[in-house]
Amino acid sequence: MSDFKTLDDVSFQGKRVLLRVDLNVPMEKGRVTDKTRIERVASTIREIAGKGGRVVLLAHFGRPKGKKVESESLAPVADAVGKVLDRKVAFADDCIGEAARAAVDALDDGEIVLLENTRFHEGEENNDPDFAKALAANGDLYVNDAFSAAHRAHASTEGLAHLLPAYAGRAMQKELEALTRGLEKPTRPVCAIVGGAKVSTKIDLLENLVGRVDKLVIGGGMANTFLHANGVAVGKSLAERDLAETAQKILARAKETGCEVILPVDAVVAKEFKAGAASNVHMIDTIPEDGMILDLGPASVERVKAAMSDSRTIVWNGPLGAFEIKPFDKGTVDAARYAARRTEAKAIITVAGGGDTVAALNHAGVADDFTYVSTAGGAFLEWLEGKVLPGVAALRKS
Repeated sequence: MSDFKTLDDVSFQGKRVLLRVDLNVPMEKGRVTDKTRIERVASTIREIAGKGGRVVLLAHFGRPKGKKVESESLAPVADAVGKVLDRKVAFADDCIGEAARAAVDALDDGEIVLLENTRFHEGEENNDPDFAKALAANGDLYVNDAFSAAHRAHASTEGLAHLLPAYAGRAMQKELEALTRGLEKPTRPVCAIVGGAKVSTKIDLLENLVGRVDKLVIGGGMANTFLHANGVAVGKSLAERDLAETAQKILARAKETGCEVILPVDAVVAKEFKAGAASNVHMIDTIPEDGMILDLGPASVERVKAAMSDSRTIVWNGPLGAFEIKPFDKGTVDAARYAARRTEAKAIITVAGGGDTVAALNHAGVADDFTYVSTAGGAFLEWLEGKVLPGVAALRKS
């Protein structure tokens, strides 16, 4: 990853290392209920501590809007981090000032402290230079391992990188390498699979992708908007009919760039959206007036599989149907499992991300079989949209 400085480029012995991590984990009654985000940054923490660094963890939790909110304290998270690492993790009740300084000064080489929620201070989200300097006062080096927060130009994600020697942690490095393989420097042909409910939330994404990929599969409720734009009667299906002109512009742009857009040719249709609802497969030009398109039909799934077979790289964001309710999960599950088999056979590189996408791949039982699955919702989406992520840009080699 030559564009970024990594842990390979620095000696940590005896250094105070400000390590920005994502510990915005699910909590219930003061206990962490899902340690996935902690586990993702554990290797970076262990490596820095193992090389004699004094690890100072910086993180946000919730949305306290610049005020100290007891229910959004990181104190309970320190215990969870310690259990994942199987070592003591100290805690300081502020991220700047005397409390933070005393906690950092008490560290020996290889020891770890978690500082209190950075968002308890207004200067964090405002990227206030004075607040960034107050954070920097407790470190000699800065490491960012929180890609999920990299789309925010906050003091702990962007400001610090301009005040201290800055490096990408291992989780950040892994994410950037995967994303580079997905769109920046992909093995072609590239196929993007985009699903979800609404076109309105993914206009920037679609406009960027049609200029960068060879094939674009559109599924989920958003496909209905494109079908409507093409004059197809979609019955009572979810569709943003007022975005027909936008959909046509995206299709026209795809034609200009030589991107093949793949829309459903058949669909699973029901009269009501509930588990076990009676459903039938209809060709797209025979959707009943009282019917709702809730999943891809078998012929459409085969078209998606064919697009994957013709490609070397797959970028996936969004489910292809209403996967949360059976039997409308079949299209997403079948396509995901086919992608997983192709990945296992080393025929394709698969990069996926976004909250609904992760849930859908877990539902299909294949999240661990893709080349890389990003848990960074907003940051992953903005990267797909071609936007500059401030926390990433700040880590680039000058």
